[in-house]
Formats: sequence, C-alpha cells, structure tokens
Amino acid sequence: MEIVAHFEIPYYQTLNEASQIIGNLPDFAKNTNHLLRLYHYMILNRVFDTKAIALQRTGKIGTYPSTRGQEAVFVGIGDAMAKDDILVPYYRDTAALLQRGVTMAEILLYWSGDERGNCFACGGEDLPFSIPVGSQGLLAAGVATALKIRQEKRAVLTVCGDGATSEGDFYEAMNIAGVWKLPVVFVINNNQWAISVPRAAQTAGQTLAQKAIAAGFVGEQVDGNDVIAVRERVAIALQKARAEQEPSLLEIISYRQSDHTTADDARRYEPKGLRDAEWKKEPIARLRHYLETVDVWTEAQEEKLQRDCTAEVEQAVQLFSSVQPALPETMFDYLYKVLPDAYAEQRERVIKRGTAHE
Repeated sequence: MEIVAHFEIPYYQTLNEASQIIGNLPDFAKNTNHLLRLYHYMILNRVFDTKAIALQRTGKIGTYPSTRGQEAVFVGIGDAMAKDDILVPYYRDTAALLQRGVTMAEILLYWSGDERGNCFACGGEDLPFSIPVGSQGLLAAGVATALKIRQEKRAVLTVCGDGATSEGDFYEAMNIAGVWKLPVVFVINNNQWAISVPRAAQTAGQTLAQKAIAAGFVGEQVDGNDVIAVRERVAIALQKARAEQEPSLLEIISYRQSDHTTADDARRYEPKGLRDAEWKKEPIARLRHYLETVDVWTEAQEEKLQRDCTAEVEQAVQLFSSVQPALPETMFDYLYKVLPDAYAEQRERVIKRGTAHE
C-alpha cells in the first residue's frame, strides 16, 4: 500500500476567548480606527436585529432570521470585500449588505413581504436575498463563470449555513468551481444548527471545511467569534480568487444565539445550558474587551454608540413604515415580457376590484 495524498484542515484564530492576540496581528488590525469601525457595525447589526424581532412580534414584518451571536461573521465578510466584488447572500447576511450600501429600510421592507426591498437603491451587482437552502452556491458559480469569461479581476463570495452543506446544490457548485477554476469564495456560517438538526447529525465528517477537498481546492476553519480572523481570512481568499482564479471554502464557526427564525422555538430541541456556555465566546464582548485593553474604548463611548445606533435604527424603521404598500396588480408586472391573456384578464379584475373599494 502507498499513500497517494495527504490533507490538512487549518484553524485560524487571532483574538481568543480571553480577548488576547494569538500570533501576529494583521496589518489592518494594527489600525485601531479600523477595529472601531468593525465594532460599530457589529453593534449596529445587533441593535437592528433586536428591533427587527420586536417588529415581527408586533406584526409589522414577517418571519425574520436573527444573527445574534454571529455578527463577526457577516461584518468580517462585508469589510473584506472590494466594492466591485459580488456578494451572493443568504438570509442572514444583514451586516454584510449594510456595509455594501443596502439600507435597513430596504431590508425591513423585504422581510415585510415586499419584494421592492430586494431592489437595492445603492446599485451594484450584488444578488438579492436567497431563501432556498443551498441554492446560492450555484448562482455564485454562474456569476463567477461570467467574470472569468470576461477576464475581469473580480471575485464572487457566497454564504450559506451549515445545513446547506448537506444539499446536492452545494456539492455541485463546489465541483464546478474546482473544475473550472472559478474566482469564487464559499463561506459556511457554521452556527451549529440547521433549524432543529444539530451539526453532528448532518455529516460524519470531522469538519465541514474538508468538503472542499473533494472539489479540488482549499478548505479551512475560522473562529467566527473573532472578527479579526474572519476579516483576514476572507480577504486572503478573495484576493486569491481575483489574482489566481482559485476558489476557496471557509467554514466560519459561530453559535446561533437565537431561534432559527422567529417562526421557530429552539427550546424544543436545544440542550439546556448550551447557549449560555457558548455566549461566553460571543464576538462583540470579545472585541470590546480588546479595545478597552489597548485604551481606545471607554464606557462613555459605548453608551454613545448604543444611543447613536438605536437612533439610526429607529430612523430606518420610520422610513420603512412610511412606504406605501405596492398596488396588488403589480404582482403581475414582472412575470412575462408580454403578459398572457389569462393573466392580463386577472390583472384587470384586480384593478377593478381595487377601484370598487376606493
């Protein structure tokens, strides 16, 4: 017998659970203003998240997926991406979208059931929210193929949850990315739960990152409670995609400090005490303690930031609440270039019914 191949899965962490730096600090993190910007977005994301849940509970928006405890994943992604990179998000990418110019009012509009919230006014080529589990990987592979054909030095990044790695779409997307050498970065937000299914029940593999091996490219794990490590590793993967047309897979490990969505009740299946134990690793407190250690953050600054973020979120809620509902007949407007007679007749009936009720 001879061994024909060896594989390793590295794990990256820069800011540990005790808010201590391990190894070398990346250049961007030596600039404390940069770290303060990351911290600002994590706080803003959490304040927005809390408000969105309250809006759902009072019937102002529909089902909403919380990102509590996962802020470093999406803030790190958003900060690492270049302006002309393309994001193919899934339903928890709120913080990354905010950093790329999408407004909180647009996000709330989408979760209220109004598709106009997916028409981002900031422009760009980022794709809209993707709800079907695992589907966004194939979309990202398609976009990356277009970039490669055009010989553009840009990268595509797509995000999915750990549950999506059990979908055939996920494997198909990675397989074609490896074969065609596509400039795409696959990010797994491993928050340990696929709705009620724990990570251990999804796969017998030691890691999710090793799924990249079968596709012929690099997979690695990153501490998802460490925004410095997330930002650094995502930036490296994106640069490799742009410069070398090489795909990568990053398994970013976090913990879902919430129900799967507001339609879920995790108390039915989550082991008692596990969430509290994982909360000790949460990313915001970890970075805050480090910023306090290097004397760039105070309690007064914290209080002001919380007030400012709350005011910004409340302003966004007012803007969202002021948007008039779309007319019912607009549901037909984007189905066909020329609406078939059957649908045209239905559209006219809807218009007449609306006029009769005025």
